[in-house]
Amino acid sequence: MSHAVLCAPDAPVTGAAPLLPVVGAQTRVPLVPGGSARYVDLDAAASARALQSVADRVAEALPLYASVHRGAGYLSQVSTALYESARATVAGFVGARADDVCVLTRNSTDSLNLLAGAVPDGAAVLVLDCEHHADLLPWQRRGPVTVLPTGDTVVATLRAIGAELAAAPYALVAVTGASNVTGESLPLQEVVQLAHAAGARVVVDGAQLVPHRRFSLAGSGADYVVLSGHKTYAPFGSGALVGRRDWLDAAPAYLAGGGAVAEVTVEETSWAAAPHRHEGGSPNVLGAVALAAACDALAALPAGALEEHERALRTRLTEGLATLPGVRVLRIWADSDEPTGVVSFTVAGADPGLVAAYLSAEHGIGVRDGRFCAHPLVTRLGVPAGALRASVGVGSTLADVDRLVTALDTWLSEGPTADYAQVAGRWQPVDDPRPLAGLAGADPAAVARGAGCGPATA
Repeated sequence: MSHAVLCAPDAPVTGAAPLLPVVGAQTRVPLVPGGSARYVDLDAAASARALQSVADRVAEALPLYASVHRGAGYLSQVSTALYESARATVAGFVGARADDVCVLTRNSTDSLNLLAGAVPDGAAVLVLDCEHHADLLPWQRRGPVTVLPTGDTVVATLRAIGAELAAAPYALVAVTGASNVTGESLPLQEVVQLAHAAGARVVVDGAQLVPHRRFSLAGSGADYVVLSGHKTYAPFGSGALVGRRDWLDAAPAYLAGGGAVAEVTVEETSWAAAPHRHEGGSPNVLGAVALAAACDALAALPAGALEEHERALRTRLTEGLATLPGVRVLRIWADSDEPTGVVSFTVAGADPGLVAAYLSAEHGIGVRDGRFCAHPLVTRLGVPAGALRASVGVGSTLADVDRLVTALDTWLSEGPTADYAQVAGRWQPVDDPRPLAGLAGADPAAVARGAGCGPATA
């Protein structure tokens, strides 16, 4: 297939080049038919590749790494300054208010579990059934929780939220900033207005939002936001919960241990205030530095650059998919605003896991398949067995999108050239010649055993 760029030859083409450089953009991977190809990473919604500026910042900080907060050594003081400066940068990146607190965590899942332990005992939480498991399971385990069915339209969903808030008291409304399945979102300011009018707070799952759109706690009025470094081009094991202090100061320490206390005797413990109250143990200093570097890089982009870049890529992808027979793009709401660069789709008559394995083995393209840790939503969308998901980021290009559309066209017109079989629930080429052990020091059998949650749960 050919896809013409509709612009003057000398005009800059949005999406033709990466918005920011990422590590490993030219990495080549082996193909089952033989030879190799530049790896096309269309799985940013799962974990985004590191920005080059993030890797550079970590390399600069690594020789300075030492213990933090209580060390008298000079490098301990430097590391403490790096860590606390990173905290301030992350808070500023999400538009924190002066009295908000930023707790550095492992990821969004960690942050939401932390907040679940801070909601006052007995207080009810309202959540939609379109949420990622990270924003559903902590509330189900904590209880009491109401899981509200998502409406067919944004208008109907907002109306249902308002009606539920009017019918019963809730302390917190948990809402996604952008769906990890379709990239769609509810208008956050309207959700916040409905919740606050009913006396409830709002937490935004920003894992798929803040790497792709400007977000502000102060501007939106939301009470909390969570984010993951590995989805924000900083895959070094850090995340954050940012928001109102009072619940976090009153809650039990999330992880009991050193650093979370003010005073300890054999009889009792006096806990520190947030954020340190919830950061027991030695913190991930380099992860915090990496996350702050990513926030700096994204914040430095011109206003609208992220939206323009992803709009060009998503449009190219959806228009290309529309030309392929039997391919259906998933949407939650027909009346939603512009989604982020996450596109899930099905190929009629094809197992999504098999198609994903084919794209990887024969074309060097990485996509996601399965139910994307959003089982209720995927079932609601009519594909309980799962789908395929392509997701772009700042390192993605139009050429990457075209590679995917062309490979899918080849699947439909010619079929795979290799034989495939399921191994430990995942489709793999039979007698796969691609080296894993030599490439990454990994045991291929262990890789197969640990390949995610399987096609129906990943």
